[in-house]
Amino acid sequence: MKQLAKYTVHAYAALRIIAGFMFAFHGAQKTLGMFSDFQPPVGSQLWFGGIIELIGGLAVMLGYQTRIAAFLCSGEMAVAYFQFHWKLQMGPKLFPAVNKGELAVIYCFVFLLIACRGGVKWRLDKNN
Repeated sequence: MKQLAKYTVHAYAALRIIAGFMFAFHGAQKTLGMFSDFQPPVGSQLWFGGIIELIGGLAVMLGYQTRIAAFLCSGEMAVAYFQFHWKLQMGPKLFPAVNKGELAVIYCFVFLLIACRGGVKWRLDKNN
Protein backbone atom coordinates (compact mmCIF):
# COMPACT_ATOMS: atom_id res chain seq x y z
CA MET A 1 0.00 0.00 0.00
CA LYS A 2 1.47 3.30 -1.11
CA GLN A 3 -0.13 5.13 1.82
CA LEU A 4 2.22 3.33 4.21
CA ALA A 5 5.36 4.34 2.29
CA LYS A 6 5.47 7.73 4.00
CA TYR A 7 5.94 5.95 7.34
CA THR A 8 8.95 3.88 6.24
CA VAL A 9 11.51 5.89 8.21
CA HIS A 10 9.31 5.91 11.32
CA ALA A 11 8.66 2.16 11.11
CA TYR A 12 12.37 1.48 10.67
CA ALA A 13 13.20 3.68 13.69
CA ALA A 14 10.60 1.82 15.75
CA LEU A 15 12.12 -1.51 14.67
CA ARG A 16 15.60 -0.29 15.68
CA ILE A 17 14.41 0.99 19.06
CA ILE A 18 12.33 -2.08 19.97
CA ALA A 19 14.95 -4.59 18.74
CA GLY A 20 17.64 -2.73 20.71
CA PHE A 21 15.49 -2.63 23.84
CA MET A 22 14.63 -6.32 23.67
CA PHE A 23 18.26 -7.25 23.03
CA ALA A 24 19.44 -5.10 25.94
CA PHE A 25 16.89 -6.81 28.18
CA HIS A 26 18.35 -10.23 27.24
CA GLY A 27 21.75 -8.86 28.20
CA ALA A 28 20.43 -7.53 31.51
CA GLN A 29 19.02 -10.95 32.28
CA LYS A 30 22.39 -12.58 31.67
CA THR A 31 24.69 -10.03 33.26
CA LEU A 32 22.52 -8.58 36.03
CA GLY A 33 20.21 -11.53 36.71
CA MET A 34 17.10 -9.43 36.08
CA PHE A 35 13.94 -11.59 35.99
CA SER A 36 16.05 -14.72 35.56
CA ASP A 37 17.22 -17.62 37.69
CA PHE A 38 20.27 -18.17 35.46
CA GLN A 39 23.41 -16.06 35.51
CA PRO A 40 26.48 -17.28 33.66
CA PRO A 41 29.82 -17.07 35.46
CA VAL A 42 31.56 -13.70 35.10
CA GLY A 43 34.14 -13.89 32.32
CA SER A 44 32.50 -16.84 30.55
CA GLN A 45 31.56 -16.72 26.87
CA LEU A 46 27.86 -16.42 27.77
CA TRP A 47 28.63 -13.55 30.15
CA PHE A 48 30.58 -11.68 27.46
CA GLY A 49 27.64 -12.31 25.12
CA GLY A 50 25.38 -10.74 27.75
CA ILE A 51 27.66 -7.67 27.89
CA ILE A 52 27.44 -7.31 24.09
CA GLU A 53 23.66 -7.70 24.30
CA LEU A 54 23.27 -5.14 27.10
CA ILE A 55 25.62 -2.45 25.81
CA GLY A 56 25.05 -3.11 22.11
CA GLY A 57 21.29 -3.27 22.55
CA LEU A 58 21.26 0.04 24.43
CA ALA A 59 23.45 1.68 21.77
CA VAL A 60 21.18 0.45 18.97
CA MET A 61 18.06 1.50 20.87
CA LEU A 62 19.42 4.99 21.55
CA GLY A 63 20.95 5.36 18.11
CA TYR A 64 24.49 5.89 19.37
CA GLN A 65 27.26 4.44 17.17
CA THR A 66 24.43 2.44 15.66
CA ARG A 67 26.25 0.82 12.76
CA ILE A 68 29.14 -0.47 14.89
CA ALA A 69 26.88 -1.66 17.72
CA ALA A 70 24.46 -3.39 15.35
CA PHE A 71 27.32 -5.08 13.48
CA LEU A 72 28.68 -6.49 16.76
CA CYS A 73 25.20 -7.63 17.82
CA SER A 74 24.64 -9.29 14.44
CA GLY A 75 27.95 -11.11 14.71
CA GLU A 76 27.20 -12.27 18.23
CA MET A 77 23.92 -13.76 17.07
CA ALA A 78 25.64 -15.51 14.14
CA VAL A 79 28.08 -17.09 16.60
CA ALA A 80 25.21 -17.99 18.94
CA TYR A 81 23.35 -19.73 16.14
CA PHE A 82 26.28 -21.70 14.75
CA GLN A 83 27.88 -22.58 18.09
CA PHE A 84 24.91 -23.11 20.41
CA HIS A 85 21.96 -23.98 18.15
CA TRP A 86 22.98 -25.57 14.87
CA LYS A 87 26.34 -27.02 15.95
CA LEU A 88 26.90 -28.07 12.30
CA GLN A 89 24.42 -30.93 12.65
CA MET A 90 22.67 -32.33 9.60
CA GLY A 91 19.14 -33.68 9.33
CA PRO A 92 16.33 -32.00 11.24
CA LYS A 93 18.78 -30.12 13.53
CA LEU A 94 19.76 -28.05 10.48
CA PHE A 95 16.50 -26.06 10.76
CA PRO A 96 16.12 -23.17 13.23
CA ALA A 97 12.60 -24.26 14.21
CA VAL A 98 14.03 -27.59 15.37
CA ASN A 99 17.32 -26.43 16.95
CA LYS A 100 15.58 -23.49 18.71
CA GLY A 101 17.75 -20.94 16.93
CA GLU A 102 14.98 -18.88 15.31
CA LEU A 103 15.48 -15.87 17.59
CA ALA A 104 19.23 -15.86 16.99
CA VAL A 105 18.72 -15.94 13.20
CA ILE A 106 16.11 -13.16 13.26
CA TYR A 107 18.24 -10.96 15.54
CA CYS A 108 21.29 -11.61 13.33
CA PHE A 109 19.56 -10.35 10.20
CA VAL A 110 17.66 -7.50 11.88
CA PHE A 111 20.93 -6.17 13.31
CA LEU A 112 22.65 -6.68 9.95
CA LEU A 113 19.97 -4.48 8.35
CA ILE A 114 20.44 -1.88 11.09
CA ALA A 115 24.23 -2.01 10.63
CA CYS A 116 23.78 -1.31 6.91
CA ARG A 117 21.19 1.43 7.35
CA GLY A 118 22.33 3.19 10.52
CA GLY A 119 20.32 5.14 13.06
CA VAL A 120 18.27 7.21 10.53
CA LYS A 121 15.70 8.87 12.85
CA TRP A 122 15.25 9.41 16.60
CA ARG A 123 18.92 8.83 17.40
CA LEU A 124 21.53 10.39 19.67
CA ASP A 125 24.43 10.22 17.24
CA LYS A 126 23.69 12.64 14.39
CA ASN A 127 26.68 11.38 12.38
CA ASN A 128 25.47 7.79 12.17
